[in-house]
Amino acid sequence: MRSLSKAKAGGPSSDCGLHPALDTFLDKIHVGDCIAEMAKMPEKSVDLVFADPPYYLQLDGALHRPDNSKVDAVDDDWDKFSSFEHYDAFTRAWLLACRRVLKPTGTLWVIGSYHNIFRVGASLQDLGFWVLNDIVWRKSNPMPNFRGMRFTNAHETMIWASRDANAKGYTFNYEAMKELNDGVQMRSDWLFPLCTGGERLKDEDGNKAHPTQKPEALLARVLMASTKPGDVVLDPFFGTGTTGAVAKKLGRHFIGLEREKAYAKVANKRIAEIEPHDASSLQMTAGKRAEPRVAFGSLIENGLVTPGMTLSDAKGRHAAMVRIDGTLDVNGFTGSIHKTGAHVQGLEACNGWTFWHFEQGGKRLPIDALRSEFRSRAKAA
Repeated sequence: MRSLSKAKAGGPSSDCGLHPALDTFLDKIHVGDCIAEMAKMPEKSVDLVFADPPYYLQLDGALHRPDNSKVDAVDDDWDKFSSFEHYDAFTRAWLLACRRVLKPTGTLWVIGSYHNIFRVGASLQDLGFWVLNDIVWRKSNPMPNFRGMRFTNAHETMIWASRDANAKGYTFNYEAMKELNDGVQMRSDWLFPLCTGGERLKDEDGNKAHPTQKPEALLARVLMASTKPGDVVLDPFFGTGTTGAVAKKLGRHFIGLEREKAYAKVANKRIAEIEPHDASSLQMTAGKRAEPRVAFGSLIENGLVTPGMTLSDAKGRHAAMVRIDGTLDVNGFTGSIHKTGAHVQGLEACNGWTFWHFEQGGKRLPIDALRSEFRSRAKAA
C-alpha cells in the first residue's frame, strides 16, 4: 500500500510536506495500543487526527425493546472503564500523544456522544488545544428510545480543534465547503444517515463487524474541509477503517492504529479494495486568501498599470491618478489603493482592489481583474 505515496492518478498528489521518518507508518494499519504506537512516531509529523474513541456508555446490563428483544448495543470490553477518573486519565493520555505528533498547523477532530464528549472537550482545553468548532452530526435515521423515558438520541457531536490557541496556517477549505453547500456557508449542523445497508460491514456470521462504524460521507466532509491531497491523517481508534478508506479515495495518506486484530483484518481487506479517485478530480475551489499576495506596485512594474493612469470608482464619481511608486493621488491626498478608497468615501477601511476601476472597451472594470491577469501570467511563466 506504500504505492499511495507516489504522485499518480488516485494517489496523494504531493509528498513534499512528509516527515522523513514517517515512511514506515504511512498507509498502514498498526496493531497495538494507540498511545504506545504514537510514541514510536516522529513528533510534529501529522496534518490531521480524526479520533473516534470509546464513548464509555456505562451500560448496566443488556438493553431490550418493548417486545423484550435485545438491542445490539455496544457492550465490548474496549468501551468499559472502572470509573470516570479512569476514563479521564485514558483521554488525557491519548490526547497528549496526539498533540505530540500533530504539526503546529495540524488540527484534531474527535467525535462522541453525550456520555463522553463534554469530558473529552474539557481535557482538550486543559491540554492546550483550541476549539475551532463543535459540529453536530444529526442522524436522519436515529435509533429510537425504546424505554420512552428520554428524548431520542438523534445526534453526535464532533469537536474540531487546533493544536494551540495561537495556531496559524491550519487548513480550512472554506470555499470548497461553500460550493458543496450550494454556494452558502457550510453550517455546523450536518445531516447524514447512520451507516446502514451495503456500507455496513458484516462478519462471517452476518453480524456487524463493528458496533459504531461511521458513515463514509461524514469522514469525507471532515477530510475535504480540513486537509489537502497528500496530507497525513492519523486515526488512533481505526476500527474497521472508515478513515483509511476515505483517505485513500481522496488522495490523502493515512495511519491507522487499532488494538483489536479482528477489526484490523476487516479494515485491511476493505481498504485494499478501494479505488482512489483520479488526482485531477480532487482539486477543490480555493478562495482569494489562498492565492499568492500581489502588490499594486507589481502591476506597474509589469506594465498592466501605467503611471499617470486614471482610476475611478464603479460609478465614476471619484478619480485618482496612479503614481510611479504604486500610490494614488486624489486631489492632493496620496496613499495606497486602500487608503485612498477609504478617504474618498469617508470610511475607516476599504478594499481598493474592488473599489478602484479602470476603463477598457468602454466599460469600467475593477483593478482586481488586472491582479488576476498578473497571477495567470505568473502561473504560466
